[in-house]
Order: sequence, then structure tokens, then C-alpha cells
Amino acid sequence: MQTLRLTPTVATFLVSFHSISRGLDSGLRYGRYALGLTALLMLAGCGTHSPQQVTAPSPTEVQARIVRLMPGSVSERQGWARDIYMAFDAQKIPPTTENICSVLAVTEQESTFQANPRVPGMGSIAKKEIDRRAGKLHIPAFLVRTALSLRSPNGKTYNERLAAAHTEKELSDIFDDFIGMVPLGKTLFGSFNPVETGGPMQVSVAFAERQSRGYPYTIDGSIRNEVFTRRGGVYFGTAHLLGYPVSYTQQIYRFADYNAGWYSSRNAAFQRAVSSLTGVSLALDGDLIRYGSLEPSATELAVRKLGKRLDMSELAIRRALEKGETLDFEESKLYTRVFELAEKKAGKSLPRAILPGITLESPKITRKLTTAWFAKRVEERYQRCLARAK
Repeated sequence: MQTLRLTPTVATFLVSFHSISRGLDSGLRYGRYALGLTALLMLAGCGTHSPQQVTAPSPTEVQARIVRLMPGSVSERQGWARDIYMAFDAQKIPPTTENICSVLAVTEQESTFQANPRVPGMGSIAKKEIDRRAGKLHIPAFLVRTALSLRSPNGKTYNERLAAAHTEKELSDIFDDFIGMVPLGKTLFGSFNPVETGGPMQVSVAFAERQSRGYPYTIDGSIRNEVFTRRGGVYFGTAHLLGYPVSYTQQIYRFADYNAGWYSSRNAAFQRAVSSLTGVSLALDGDLIRYGSLEPSATELAVRKLGKRLDMSELAIRRALEKGETLDFEESKLYTRVFELAEKKAGKSLPRAILPGITLESPKITRKLTTAWFAKRVEERYQRCLARAK
């Protein structure tokens, strides 16, 4: 089960003027040509101006643009603009309207611009998770009640703190104490805090910890703590949304990837092509292999059926599929041959990206939602942001 969490790169066109001096250095053979060309260039120079250099917008200008593009209901607009600008600047992501609107749209969808969003029924959600894990380990309920009745480091019992918890940050702090101070806490959760996402962009704590190099702020205790701040949540959320190259022609696929994992939209299209060739029904979830395991996934087993037609061994197939979390996968023999065969069979070109078919599962979710639903909601907000830019 994949943990759900939870712009196009701007092409810079450099206009270069190529030297024509090679014609002037070719000797007497080209003497007349060189002399005439020199005269023409001198005459042309009299009627032209030096090209003006395009200067990048200043930090103040970028932040002002971010403020203008925000929904009208956002408070602390200057603070949000400053943190978003810092996320772009530190990661060298161009602050284009498309990129800015992408970050604003995801933030609005995930938290309505609350740095530490409140979650209804947070305490009861946490207690259900504790009871679920205890039941799985056959731990008696009275032992759980006794452990939760103990005083925590802030003087309150864990039960009292859970009852008063309204945000993921509060819950994360409770679990940190419970795991570190109570033996039963470590039995239930090991050393891993079960609060896996948080902050204004609901970014994965594990992702943030992997991407912490180059973080521009002084870390307050831990990267986990930083995720629950506005500055940290925006920084790592921006990295997750825009910090990888894609060939998508529509931004909605980045939004789907934000929810389902990098390149999930591309990989889901690949899975559909494989399914069309083999007749094997595959979950179009974007997971090409079982990461962290040598056991073949359903997708890998299906691709193996095409081994002879692809002229690829099982080992070569595995190595290609292992590139599924990178842009390089699109240059692999496996990727290109599968689409060649699938398009030949279909008699038409096939999409290289589709919305993954994943149902969102989380204790916080009380109704049936999907990655496609998430991506479409963010896309709606993104389009409204683009309209504000006009």
C-alpha cells in the first residue's frame, strides 16, 4: 500500500550571436567577401541598438506577485509570500506564474493556508489507531488504558492530551513523548511516529528528512518539527511538487503525483499500455515494482510475458522498471518498445500520462476519495489562480 501524502520547468531561451569571423580568417580566397561583409556590418551597426538584458525580478517583486495571486481570504499574506519565495529561491525553482499558482493551489487544497491545520476528531482518531495496533499485538485493553493514564512530560496524562489535540503537530508531539517515555508506546509504534504527514502542504515527514540537505533555515529540533511550520511545510511541499523534471504537458499530472508519488501519472499510463498488450488487469497505481523487495510486482510479472516481443531478459526488465521513479525511464528500451507495440495494436497514439486509480486511505479521511479527485480539485484552484494573473 503506497503511503499517500501527502510546472512545467521553464525553458530559458538564450539568444546567441554566432561569430562570422571564420569567413574573415579564411585568407585571400575570401578577401573580397570579408571586406564587403565588414562594410555591411559597419553600416548595419549604425542603425541598431545593443540588445537589452532581461533582468530577473527582485525578491520584493516576486513576493508582491505571490500576494496578488493568493486567494482573497488568505491572512498573513506577506508571511506566506516570503516563505514561498524562499522555497523557490533556495531550490532554484523559477518563480513563474505557473509554478507559483501550483504551490498556492496545493496549499489551498491541503490546508486552506493554515500552517498547522486543525483536523476534526483528531484525538479520537489517534485513540482508534492505538487500539487497532494494540489489538493486532494482542495487548489487553486495560494495559492500554493504564499507559494512557500516565503523566506525560508536560504534566498532563496522555489521555488528557489526546482529548485536547486538534492538530497533527500536537498529535506528533504526544506520540514522540509516548514512544520515548512509555514502554508500551515503543511496543506499539517502535521508534516510528505514526504521524506521517503534516504542515500547510501536508508533505511526508519521511520525504522531508530525505530532502533536508540545503534547507535554508536553522532547524528547530528536528526536520519533523520543521514540517509542521509554515516555512518548512512550504519548503518541503514545494520540493515535492516541483523539485523533479517531468515531460507532462498538463499540470494536473504533477498534482496527481503530489498525492500518489513522483511519476505515478506517467507510470500509470505505462501500466495501462502493458495491460492492453498482455490482457492482464493491473492496478493503475504507478507502482512498477515492489520497492524494498525482490519479489516481482504484478506489473513486473505482466511485463515478463512480453519478454520475447521486447527482446529483453527478466533481469533487463527489472533494471528498467527500477528506473520508474526517474525521468530516465522514458528513455529506456522497455518504455519505448511497450508503447510502440501498444500503439501499433491500438492503431493510434496513446497518452503518456493518466490520473492514477488510487483510493485514498487515511484515518483522517471519512469518505471515499481518490487521487483523481484530489488532482482535479487542485486543478480547479490552479485555474482560478491563473485567471487572477490576467
